[in-house]
Amino acid sequence: MDVLDDLLAGTRARGGVFNQTVLDPPWSLLIADEATLALATMIRGDAWLLFEGAEPIRLRERDIAVIRGPVRYVVADDPGTAPRLLIKPNGVCEPLPGATEHDGPSLGPRTHGRRPDGQDLLVSGVYQMKSDVSRRLLAALPPVLVVPADQVAGPVMDLLTAEISRDDPGQQVVLDRWLDLALIITLRAWFARPESKAPGWYQAQGDPVVGQALRLIHEDPARGWTVAELADRCGASRANLARRFSALVGAAPMAYLTGWRITLAADLLRDTDDTVESIARKVGYANAFALSVAFKRIRGISPSAHRKGEALASSA
Repeated sequence: MDVLDDLLAGTRARGGVFNQTVLDPPWSLLIADEATLALATMIRGDAWLLFEGAEPIRLRERDIAVIRGPVRYVVADDPGTAPRLLIKPNGVCEPLPGATEHDGPSLGPRTHGRRPDGQDLLVSGVYQMKSDVSRRLLAALPPVLVVPADQVAGPVMDLLTAEISRDDPGQQVVLDRWLDLALIITLRAWFARPESKAPGWYQAQGDPVVGQALRLIHEDPARGWTVAELADRCGASRANLARRFSALVGAAPMAYLTGWRITLAADLLRDTDDTVESIARKVGYANAFALSVAFKRIRGISPSAHRKGEALASSA
């Protein structure tokens, strides 16, 4: 288990919303779906991504864009084309002023457009991420990234496109897993690019000492790790491990371990009814008091207050 494994495992789609829109120029969509994370690709044709205050971004056929939200943006055949359709939460498609009766009718499950064989085909899938683990992944991403078609696995998107238009039993689960796979492949390709400015924890995985220490922490975060034991398992001195870890990851080994334990505890507090005592032991603390001290030091609130706040947010 490495860091990316753990972050992606905590970023699984559940009830992802999918759309494919068949379009003929001129066309433009205003995306206001309030998604935490979105993937978009042009199966046919090219497009432009337009964000307020930023230069237009070209999305060529089969490139994959990952957009970190929630943010409003436009996808258009040309930067000068005014939006005709509004995409709202849950994939709801509404006409905007200037739209015609041919813009946006339903062509089948999760599919909109004037005609099935339109010139351009846009496919998108969105996540609503709520976990603290997924927030750590989001923090490592730029507002928008585009991975060229030749660096991602095209067949994955072909299969996803084929599934979007079906409405078989269990279809949502199938689509969620395909969306996860597309995200994993895209992010791996992105982090491997020099211009990605990959986070320290990703770059450190290639280091023989620090990478091994990170894997040990993520494989068993509840273990009573010390810098000395990690160094011994990695074949390095304590000073060497501490220096290299801090330089590459941006935090000392024990500080990184504490942060990861608190992240896991925060998700357990939100997603389970386990007692704080039980959660404390699961993430490596001797008792609820020890977890509460660490949690309040890192998050500024107690575990119980965090749980209550998350419950209120979910109700809202």
